[in-house]
Amino acid sequence: MVPERKKDFISVVIPCYNASRYIEDCLNGLFNQTYRQFEAIIVDDGSDDGSEEVVKRWMNDHSPFFPVVYIKLPRNVGFAGALNVGYFLSKGEYIAVHDADDISHPERFEKQWKFLNEHPHIALIGTNYAAFPDGHFDRKTPANWLAYGRDIRRVYAEGKHCICHGTIMFRGAVFDQLGGPTRRIRGAEDYEFIVKCLNAKLEVENLPDILYYYRSHPQQRSRQFYKKGGS
Repeated sequence: MVPERKKDFISVVIPCYNASRYIEDCLNGLFNQTYRQFEAIIVDDGSDDGSEEVVKRWMNDHSPFFPVVYIKLPRNVGFAGALNVGYFLSKGEYIAVHDADDISHPERFEKQWKFLNEHPHIALIGTNYAAFPDGHFDRKTPANWLAYGRDIRRVYAEGKHCICHGTIMFRGAVFDQLGGPTRRIRGAEDYEFIVKCLNAKLEVENLPDILYYYRSHPQQRSRQFYKKGGS
């Protein structure tokens, strides 16, 4: 039997691989959230750049109001593997994804939590976002490839993508029912997870609000697989 999840609590899962330059910005974004009932689960996927030391120093300097679970994997297992470790450790009624090199708007968790509470038929909610070049947060560009409402299911049926994975929050029951992303499709784990939700007849949606800031830099994971960022 799956243990009962903590009501109105959010587990924020942050896969981290050599993100020592950016993880502090990510954690500062969490520290500034208006919704305060959450935990951060950082899954270090075998980093060798001092990410662990940066996180521990940030925790000592800030004494965060939210619990931080830091897991250092003994080897690099890949994006999907790191996510699944975090999902298994999550105890919240909701699970939020967060890339280690990005930043959340202060109202992100509050607005997503409120939406899911007010729309019990929705299993997963993403948001709009803005991309910015590393070192130039003032040069943000809103995304223009997302879809909303009924168009989401149509877009995925056509083999396309329209939800930014770093923005998603979903009910923990979704993971308990379906599991997380598989490791079979390297580079498309986020796409596969959304499709798995849709194939299970679950409803997904995007908020039009820009609640996430996507950092563009040469080392970002999406550049290995896509010409443009944002997936």
